[in-house]
Amino acid sequence: MTSRMNMHRSTRHHQRGVNLIEIMVAMVIGLFLVLGATTLYVNTKKTSDVDDSIARLQETARYALAIIETDVRMANYWGLKKDGNDFENKNSGSGAVAGATTDNVNNASTANALETAGGSDACGAGYATNVEIYTEATNNGYALGCAENSTAVSSADTLTVRRAATATAAASGARLQICATRKTATVVSNAATICPNGEIHNLIVSGYYVDQQSDQSNTYPSLRRKTLGTNNAGTSAAFSDVEIIPGVEDMQIELGWDNNDGLTDPAGAVRYVQPGDAVLATGRIVAVRIWLLIRAEQPDFTFTDTRTYSYADRTGTAVNDLSGAGADSAAYAPNDNFRRLLVSRTYFIRNVTGT
Repeated sequence: MTSRMNMHRSTRHHQRGVNLIEIMVAMVIGLFLVLGATTLYVNTKKTSDVDDSIARLQETARYALAIIETDVRMANYWGLKKDGNDFENKNSGSGAVAGATTDNVNNASTANALETAGGSDACGAGYATNVEIYTEATNNGYALGCAENSTAVSSADTLTVRRAATATAAASGARLQICATRKTATVVSNAATICPNGEIHNLIVSGYYVDQQSDQSNTYPSLRRKTLGTNNAGTSAAFSDVEIIPGVEDMQIELGWDNNDGLTDPAGAVRYVQPGDAVLATGRIVAVRIWLLIRAEQPDFTFTDTRTYSYADRTGTAVNDLSGAGADSAAYAPNDNFRRLLVSRTYFIRNVTGT
């Protein structure tokens, strides 16, 4: 009997549960494991969000630069004719398209009518038809004759490119076109009668600028483009305003100038100058250098952008508002919670005279 009692006591001893101290130790260890896992998740999520934000900035920059590149590289392309200076009827900034030969007299009057009816003149007299100036820019301000989408960034530059579409087109009386032969080229608005033996291309005119708003938000800037299109019997402007991509906060331009002495390789501009520089009245533009400042859509309150952005002619005393007082040619120090990416690219124009 004593033996059975000892066995009973031994069984009870081995079946004893965990005590309070052991439970508390296990809970502390578990809490450390949960805390570690949570910290790892939070840090991983933060790194992933930062990587995603940077990737979006890079994607925006690549897309915007690719769109501009298509236009700039093809500036001064006029189909069979080599250069805008050789057009028989062209605009030299006077707001009139003058016919140089008997064949162009009728065309000149109809082209002018299409312009003055609120069509291609909507962005300023001769803005569309000044084919001699295949690339031009404005410095520190929006200076196109047609209104911006909302309010342009006042210290950003604008860029205008004029060219012919690469594909030939059917004659249209609703838009300006290029009639080109090996000997002559004309700006036409009635190609069916004026251009029976020439090659017809649509006239492409693109005016790029930065707006303080975008289609998705009135606090998110965007890169936009004025595009020459068709004219609806003079009742609507021929220029449309389309958003290229949101997120572009600033655009700065420098033009690659060549002295046109016939000796300089077009792939190496003599020097880069600001839009409006007096030297641009001579020589030729062979390249365009572009800076784009890309901004994230949403703020990241774990980050503060303390960088001072100095690029192109933005070298003056820093400001924190690109449309505020003193922003022209000023460096930019936003000091806010938005992530940004500054990119730059230089494009050489393929269709420069002599190339």
